[in-house]
Amino acid sequence: MKPSTIALSLVLLLGGALYLFRAPVFDLMAAWLTADMFIDTIPDGDHPGVAIGEPFPAIRATLLRPGEDSDDTVLTDIRDLLGERGVLLVANRSVAWCPYCMRQLVQLQEHKAAFDAAGIALVGLTYDPPAEHRAFMTRHGIEFAMLADHDAYSVKALGILNADYAPGDEHYGIPDPGMFVIDRQGRIVGKVFVKGYATRVDATTVLEHARAALAGP
Repeated sequence: MKPSTIALSLVLLLGGALYLFRAPVFDLMAAWLTADMFIDTIPDGDHPGVAIGEPFPAIRATLLRPGEDSDDTVLTDIRDLLGERGVLLVANRSVAWCPYCMRQLVQLQEHKAAFDAAGIALVGLTYDPPAEHRAFMTRHGIEFAMLADHDAYSVKALGILNADYAPGDEHYGIPDPGMFVIDRQGRIVGKVFVKGYATRVDATTVLEHARAALAGP
């Protein structure tokens, strides 16, 4: 067999192996990338988006609830998802290709019982289509609602549309990732943003911040 034929065969075998094991390979890479992504303080500075004290705007996104297969519900009012005291909306880039976003949502799921005990509902939002959300929720056991944004409507309403991408780009519609704390009146009472996308605030710190914000003055 010619050396070129052997080389081509090896390349094809390697390519096939990578395709077959793409999920485990992605998981290994994601674990390495996200090993030190969490911080335990919320940085000072101006946080993007609708200001604290303002009403949470109307949004438009497909609602995906854990354990339900329907993709027919379009959510426009975040108050439909309120917990006993309020809700934490987590706006993220993608549950299909952003390892930092996926790890953050998984960590929040790990702390969901503490958020439930505090009366704070968790809700995720990305630009991914409903099928991507369903796959992510099933694979990682996500037990809180997720929202699939409609043509960047929600992130534009929130003032957090990432300006690096134009309409037509495959990443158009991703937000500057961050969190909004909303009270039972639908008012924004807290925000958690970190410059960049590879660093996120730890769930325990977020919970403390949300509790304090919802406690009021």
